[in-house]
Amino acid sequence: QVQLVESGGGFAQAGGSLRLSCAASGRTFSNYYMGWFRQAPGKERAFVAVIRWSDGGTHYADSAKGRFTISRDNAKNSVYLQMNSLKPEDTAVYYCAAANVDRTSFYSGREYEYEYWGQGTQVTVSS
Repeated sequence: QVQLVESGGGFAQAGGSLRLSCAASGRTFSNYYMGWFRQAPGKERAFVAVIRWSDGGTHYADSAKGRFTISRDNAKNSVYLQMNSLKPEDTAVYYCAAANVDRTSFYSGREYEYEYWGQGTQVTVSS
């Protein structure tokens, strides 16, 4: 059974940092892109960042560029999202997701192309 389990969410003040983790299990993910999405209250879920297991290539939404860093640890089958310079508008539930490389474009950020999803972790940034 495939599982993506997020952790590391919580509270931060504006300007602070948080590091999210996503532990993946249940299958080999070498042929997958691993992405982070977020859903703010009253808004649709939105793409944040994506990484390729194979070579560590990354792509970010404009809102994340320069502040967030996605990374992976192949040995631990885990993906991370380091979030710096947090803003109140970063408040959201953050989701880890996996998309098969044969069924999506690396740069698409399209939610419906992601096959597996975690349960989400809440991030709240106060001003």
